[in-house]
Amino acid sequence: MTLHPLDQNDVLAAKKAAFQIPEGVIYLDGNSLGVLPKHVPDRLQEVVTREWGTSLIKSWNDHSWIDLPQRVGDRIGRLIGADKGSVVACDSTSVNVFKVLAAALSLRPDRKVILSDNGNFPTDLYVAQGLQALLDKGHELKIVAPEDVEAALNEDVAVMMLTQVDYRSGRVHDMAGLTQLAHDKGALAIWDLAHSAGAIPVNLSGAGADFAVGCGYKYLNGGPGAPAFLYVAPHLQEEVASPLAGWMGHEAPFAFDLDYRPVTGVSRMTVGTPAILSLSSLHAALDVFEDVDMNDIRQKSVSLSEVFIQEVERQCPQLELGSPRDPQARGSQVSFRFDDGYAVVQALIAEGVIGDFRAPDIMRFGFTPLYLSHKDVVDAAAILADILATRRWDKPEFKTRAKVT
Repeated sequence: MTLHPLDQNDVLAAKKAAFQIPEGVIYLDGNSLGVLPKHVPDRLQEVVTREWGTSLIKSWNDHSWIDLPQRVGDRIGRLIGADKGSVVACDSTSVNVFKVLAAALSLRPDRKVILSDNGNFPTDLYVAQGLQALLDKGHELKIVAPEDVEAALNEDVAVMMLTQVDYRSGRVHDMAGLTQLAHDKGALAIWDLAHSAGAIPVNLSGAGADFAVGCGYKYLNGGPGAPAFLYVAPHLQEEVASPLAGWMGHEAPFAFDLDYRPVTGVSRMTVGTPAILSLSSLHAALDVFEDVDMNDIRQKSVSLSEVFIQEVERQCPQLELGSPRDPQARGSQVSFRFDDGYAVVQALIAEGVIGDFRAPDIMRFGFTPLYLSHKDVVDAAAILADILATRRWDKPEFKTRAKVT
């Protein structure tokens, strides 16, 4: 196979062998669901047959099931610049947004504004709307354009809640700068890292973030519906209270007290029994990051996306770039706009190039440096150009919307 010149000195090239990628597929959707690491099925088989099957309930102690949320959390914490003991893997991103937002609002009882932007992932906004109604204390969810967040920060804001990397365009917020501005106004900062963790270098501690959430099934490759994670800054951990006071967040869960006493540290934000099979999958998947420098991932990500943009714009003049032109201003994804983008994406998938679509007109392509090469993205751009040139996308079967786009 002929290598692209930029692949010849790729320090991450050997990582591709760690993933199970179907023959003939160029996978540009790791920003939505990561590829299966090859060793994960064997690890899950071991958990199912030896631990669950043989050790049964003894596995909570004998195989440290009970500590999995914290062990997985610390492994993720290394990738997002978090201090040890400040991240826990649990629940879903949406549930974790509810928990940290409620906790943050309780720390600013005299303020009523939750500030977010219209580039935030909608579920975060839905959760805020639901919590606002549940509390019924006059809170306001203020949604502005991403570029207007700074101007909207004032002494009325209790919490600034933003997604670092826009799920549609890939635009990146300045985490450190905006967090500092929020703190200057007396507000707390919550960051959603769903499209950041494992894709770009993140430094929660250095940025002074108060809270963060993210999911385990995108760039972290934990599998469909993998547990999410939650971060609480060390200096806030003894102040915060989870609105979902479950037994796993109790100081002594097996004392079975009738009154709740939160455990010390971030684990007070856990709720119910850990999902051991999915946590085990995520824990195993994180092995691929053990010898990886996030700066190498970022460097290759930028290179892949720049080559893709260059090739698409050269061959597909009918498409409009929907991501920031500056590579430092976007995450590890590139979007192009096209009125019939849904049909084009379906045609691409039919020919082995898997991206995805986001309404109303965005074709979205994710770049996962651990298993993509420059040759992959050049080939993908050529297939896209041919589909457009021949209008192979213009078929009824490609225009029928499925439940998941």
